[in-house]
Amino acid sequence: MDFAAARKQMVDAQVRVNDVTNRALQAALLTVPRERFCAAERAFAAYAEVQPEIAGGRRLMLPRDVSKLLHALDIQPGERVLALAAPYAAAVAAQLGGVVTAQDDDAAVLAVVGEGLAGAGVTVVEAPLATPPGGDYDVILSEGALPGRPEAWLAALKPGGRLAVVERQGPGGRAVLYVRGREGVSRRELFDAAPPMLAALRPVPAFEF
Repeated sequence: MDFAAARKQMVDAQVRVNDVTNRALQAALLTVPRERFCAAERAFAAYAEVQPEIAGGRRLMLPRDVSKLLHALDIQPGERVLALAAPYAAAVAAQLGGVVTAQDDDAAVLAVVGEGLAGAGVTVVEAPLATPPGGDYDVILSEGALPGRPEAWLAALKPGGRLAVVERQGPGGRAVLYVRGREGVSRRELFDAAPPMLAALRPVPAFEF
């Protein structure tokens, strides 16, 4: 399979047409080998309008959705980026010049994506997703959906830092951009999206009599 041609087709047909106009981001998407971040037997689907499996039910975010999240974040060279359960986004952020840490709680996922992350110059941390390593990040993002506002992640942002996630409580969800100010946090809804919920962050069902 000609992955370079598939990569160009992805950017032309799924990225540019969805208002992702940042040329540096487009160039990064044309460079990063998305096929290295999903299961080897699913590499043929890496650039299609699907969410190919990585391992154990975890999937890559749709190309449209991850590119729109990255576009909203507007990552600048030298910014500190934390990518939680977001291996492909981590590699793209590194290509944009970010100093990137990729955190994941699933060893099976890291076994699939580790080589690609190392090749992108991304630092890898295996730890529970609810607990970000350190703080003062300029950017935080995830390719999985959350049930609501991620307070612990927001606390890891520096003033002026941005966080982009999908919040989902049913069949559909909304991508959201948070910006941390010195007096509080602003929230702006971006677009509809429905990636799979991150299993470790699902709310525990309440017991009822």
